[in-house]
Amino acid sequence: MKKFKFTKKTNNLFKVILSLKTVKESEKFFRDLCTSEELRAMTERWKMVQLLNQGLAYRKIAEKLNVSTTTVARVSYWLNNGMGGYKIALDRLNTNSHHHNSDSIGKEL
Repeated sequence: MKKFKFTKKTNNLFKVILSLKTVKESEKFFRDLCTSEELRAMTERWKMVQLLNQGLAYRKIAEKLNVSTTTVARVSYWLNNGMGGYKIALDRLNTNSHHHNSDSIGKEL
């Protein structure tokens, strides 16, 4: 498998994502961009990150989300050894949740 590299194309995608102003706009954009299965997988991964961050055991997370402990371990690896993106997002979500309450942020799977 080739190593992934960020390019002008990926930067363009990220700029578009950053331009979205509301959860509703994001829902519409990502639904057009991704398949239902891709959205489910990303949502599930993000929920795993949140549960790992809360200190929940791999087995409990696997049972709660109906995934394998291997999948939870893989997400945990990137949470702890990745580029720090999950941690940035967790910090921002925690900071922002103290300042305002958005219509869809924090919805359960």
